[in-house]
Amino acid sequence: MAGAWIIGIVAMLISMLVSQQLKYRFQKYSATPLTNGMSGAEIAERMLHDHGITNVKVVSVAGQLTDHYNPATRTVNLSEPVYHARNAAAAAVAAHECGHAVQHATAYQWLNMRSKLVPVVQISSSFMQWVILGGILLINTFPQLLLMGIIMFAVTTLFAFITLPVEYDASNRALAWIKQKGIVTPSEYDMSADALKWAARTYVVAAIGSLATLLYYVSIFMNRRN
Repeated sequence: MAGAWIIGIVAMLISMLVSQQLKYRFQKYSATPLTNGMSGAEIAERMLHDHGITNVKVVSVAGQLTDHYNPATRTVNLSEPVYHARNAAAAAVAAHECGHAVQHATAYQWLNMRSKLVPVVQISSSFMQWVILGGILLINTFPQLLLMGIIMFAVTTLFAFITLPVEYDASNRALAWIKQKGIVTPSEYDMSADALKWAARTYVVAAIGSLATLLYYVSIFMNRRN
């Protein structure tokens, strides 16, 4: 288990560094008012309209960096700072979340794959840590239990990697739209692109950390077999 702790600590430290950079950039770009004066909510509604999406609502949710698109309720959920703000960071986030709505409307294959995995991931996430712990403790008498835990963990790792193209594609759609429609100036575009770049890196770190942990558990199982 020591190896898992080391991997976890390293992944946590890298994640903290990336998160700090993300928060720093969002705070920095939040201080830059948009030239067009549009709020995050207005930008989101405009992007949905431009893509012919009429069955998705833009709503405000509590918290910070809690922005997300919910395909089940067909809502673009913007945190209060993004919903009301009129700055480069809000423009980037609002357009990004609408990028997911566009993916949903166009049946983007990676989003469909991720959505199908959600129920399985929810079940796996609820039990896998206990199954893996039990598998390690009983490695000499019941190694199959650890194998079950590895399979469950592999599902969550797969989900993390499938999330990467979903997030990057949503950002690409967002940036292309705000540039094409002149929502931002060139300098504001650079800020929006940088903010989304750091946001995407949080998912990359999470995926790599999950893969490293998975490989560690696999090595325990394989060494037992050998």
